[in-house]
Parts: sequence; C-alpha cells; structure tokens
Amino acid sequence: MKISARNQFPGKIKAIRTGAVNDEIVIAISPDQDIVAIITESSTQNLRLTEGSEVFALIKASSIILATDVDGLVFSARNQLSGTITEASKGAVNSEVVMDAGNNILISAVVTNASFDNLGLAVGVKATAIFKASSVIVAAKA
Repeated sequence: MKISARNQFPGKIKAIRTGAVNDEIVIAISPDQDIVAIITESSTQNLRLTEGSEVFALIKASSIILATDVDGLVFSARNQLSGTITEASKGAVNSEVVMDAGNNILISAVVTNASFDNLGLAVGVKATAIFKASSVIVAAKA
C-alpha cells in the first residue's frame, strides 16, 4: 500500500460496536495496544469488516496531538499511546516528532514549533500521542 499517511498500523479487528449511523471499530495493533476508529456503518459494510478481519489503521501525522506531563489527567480522545521520543526534527514552521510506543509501534506527529518548544520535545522525552477515533481511517484488502 502506498499512501501519504505516515502512521500505518496493521492489526486485527477485535470488536465492532454497531450504531445507527456510525460504528466503533476496535483494532488490536499489538497484544496490549488497541486503536479505536469511528466509521460510518456503510463503510463497515463496504469494507466487509468482521471481528478478526486484518486491516490497517491510518492516521495523519497532523492529527496526532502530543502531550507531556499527563499524570493525573484524563482526556476525552479514545486513542492515547505513550512512549519515548526517538526523533525530533525542527523545521521553519513545524516540527516532526517520532515516538516509540513499544511493540514496534512508531508514531509520527507534526506539531508547531511553538508547541515543540513549549513541550520541551527532544529525543528521550516521554510523551503521549493523543488522537480522536474519528481521525482514524480504516483500510482493508479487497
């Protein structure tokens, strides 16, 4: 698959919760890490998704919010993966950060330089990647 989204996580569907309009798709991307996606019911049908289906969870790097010092905080976003910054590149306007969340899961995020500086992002810093379930695109083989 060739696609511009930097975050491409293969996994298996662990659960599907059907709604009137949208479905919640829980994708196991490792034995102890899940990503939750919200997609339309028609997309679930068109992709022929069932529990156990092999899929990809795709998330644009610009949809990832990074946070540090999150102890004691609760977020409404369903997807929260924590890890350590392994790459940090500052550009003219934005910075790209790669975080290792364990289990061979690398998450790329693009943040403003102001956020990069305010959060003190650098290699070795602990961070949490946060993204909404509605920011996850599910891809399945035809």
